[in-house]
Amino acid sequence: MTIFGVALLALCTILGNLLGEALGQALGVKANVGGVGIAMLLLIAARIGLARRGLLDGGVLSGVGFWGALYIPIVVAMSASQNVVAAASGGMIVVVAAAITVALCFAAVALFGRLGDRGETMDEIEAAERARAAVDTHP
Repeated sequence: MTIFGVALLALCTILGNLLGEALGQALGVKANVGGVGIAMLLLIAARIGLARRGLLDGGVLSGVGFWGALYIPIVVAMSASQNVVAAASGGMIVVVAAAITVALCFAAVALFGRLGDRGETMDEIEAAERARAAVDTHP
């Protein structure tokens, strides 16, 4: 059954790449636009669909999980390196745009951290679970 998970991942990858190429052509860009992201969305949708129908057994789940865990970092790293090489030929404006983007992301994370409620830490959650377990085991 693990092979079915791998086959599902391969199918999503092929469809994602084809749709990314078609999107690139529709936008007038000579590149794959979002093929990796489309493939991941298709894999997530397929996984949810199979789970709802009760067809997602352990083998399929382990195949999708294992190869999905390898697929994401490798393909994203490959596409990111291609984007960097292509962008570097664009000149100094690319470096300025990247620096501004990184600064805005850091600022957004800091803002969200200040605006959000202080959640429980894992240590607090585990301590509460241990306390509940101690109460449950001792009458």
